Amino acid sequence: MSNQDTAPVTAVAEARGVTRAFRMGGGRSVVHALRGVDLRVQSGELVALRGRSGAGKTTLLNVLLGLDDPTSGDALLVGQPLRPLGEALRARLRREAAGILFQNAHLFPLLTAQENVEVMLRLGHLAAPERRERAHAALERVGLGARAHHRGLELSGGEQQRVAIARALAHRPRFLAADEPTGNLDIQTAREIAALLAELAQEQGMGVLVATHDQAVVAAADRVVAIHDGVLS
Repeated sequence: MSNQDTAPVTAVAEARGVTRAFRMGGGRSVVHALRGVDLRVQSGELVALRGRSGAGKTTLLNVLLGLDDPTSGDALLVGQPLRPLGEALRARLRREAAGILFQNAHLFPLLTAQENVEVMLRLGHLAAPERRERAHAALERVGLGARAHHRGLELSGGEQQRVAIARALAHRPRFLAADEPTGNLDIQTAREIAALLAELAQEQGMGVLVATHDQAVVAAADRVVAIHDGVLS
């Protein structure tokens, strides 16, 4: 067996006994969004987090990204515990190590696909030639090299989501969190996007966690985790 075969698998995002409770109605009632969640997302795998709306999927993504604090337990991003970090350090860690993908592509409609990808790279203070090179390479990888100079409003829904994926990948993250990324797409396009995410996870060694109730994503995933009322199964 080669050294590569015996190399330890790396967790790029991890929840350890995470709970999250929200007080509602002026503090009179408590909603338990997460209840003792343990989850490891490894490099190179696509994990589908399956559950109905309100089951706790988005809350878990937010905790793993350091956008929300757990009530108890710990969340780690690329091995770094998030709780001790201030917001500035969390934001820096997200910029360097994480990509985020939403149900809506959230493109700037008057910017080209290339420019939309470069927007996020500007946050990393990359020189203009490197920004252009990385953005072009990311668009080529998602099959949109020929559409790089089309404005966001000129692209189909599936093309816009591919641009969003390119934007999330251009800074070469180790963890990609996606919240219902195929929710607004037709069945065939959803299958294509799900397959692309699975390919990218293996090819680039990212850990990808997709909150979804889409069967196309479930079918493409390496592993499926169900969540119901804040509990994983």
